[in-house]
Amino acid sequence: MSEKILLTGGRGMLGRTICRVLGSDFELIPTDLPEVDITSEKSLAAALERYRPDAVIHCAAMTAVDLCESEKEKAFLLNEKGSANVAEVCKRYSCRLLAISTDYVFRGDKSGAYSEYDFADGGNTVYGQSKFAGENAVLQIYPENSLICRISWLYGFGGPSFVHTMLQLADGSRPVLKVVSDQCGNPTSAVAVARKLGELLKHPELTGIIHLTCENDASWYDFAVEIFRQAGVKQEVIPCRTDEFPRPAPRPANSRLEKRRLAENGLSPMPDWRDALHEFLTLESGIRERKK
Repeated sequence: MSEKILLTGGRGMLGRTICRVLGSDFELIPTDLPEVDITSEKSLAAALERYRPDAVIHCAAMTAVDLCESEKEKAFLLNEKGSANVAEVCKRYSCRLLAISTDYVFRGDKSGAYSEYDFADGGNTVYGQSKFAGENAVLQIYPENSLICRISWLYGFGGPSFVHTMLQLADGSRPVLKVVSDQCGNPTSAVAVARKLGELLKHPELTGIIHLTCENDASWYDFAVEIFRQAGVKQEVIPCRTDEFPRPAPRPANSRLEKRRLAENGLSPMPDWRDALHEFLTLESGIRERKK
């Protein structure tokens, strides 16, 4: 009998990808609004009472980085209070909790990649601060059986994501695209993250924090060039600076995450980001073909 896994935010990009990737290995229960509201402990408790899962993968969050700046109260309600509620209910029902977090918990001013042991404080965005508060809530409430899984630069089936945006913009109407080249991170496939989450579910001894981004790094400009190369799309791209595209929430210059705990615990590494992108583009192309 397969493990029963409940997802919060099950209709989001990561939730949809988890269902597609892990559906044959686990009994997955994707939940989302309106049936399950993470801001209501009562709503969450009713879901766990009904389904009695072995584990919860907590994907639900307010992830619109710029919107968080103008809707701070909502960001903390969803990202801090929502995560606290999930931890409280998982503890009550003694089920494993994998909670998804982000590179935005760091300030982004380190010269090298951030490991799980580096100082984090939520950085200088409301999104990062609210997600960091959510991390702390989970680790304080349910340290004995929870794992914070940090990801960044994520793309997955159906989007929205940088990959989808770039391919949409390359519609022939723009001779040149300008893409930021002074921000660096790990482009990460939700397919690779979903597989690793499936692996982590088999390691209940792992608690605390772990990083799950793809290996090796790139700038957004590098990422765009590789997307067009692999997709066979002819589109001229030129690099530009962050200050040419001001946003309400400042973007971290360095989002690179080191996967030290994967190595320390003898777990398989995440794939190289270029290989993961190739697999994703192939899989999503196949999905589109089948839908025709």
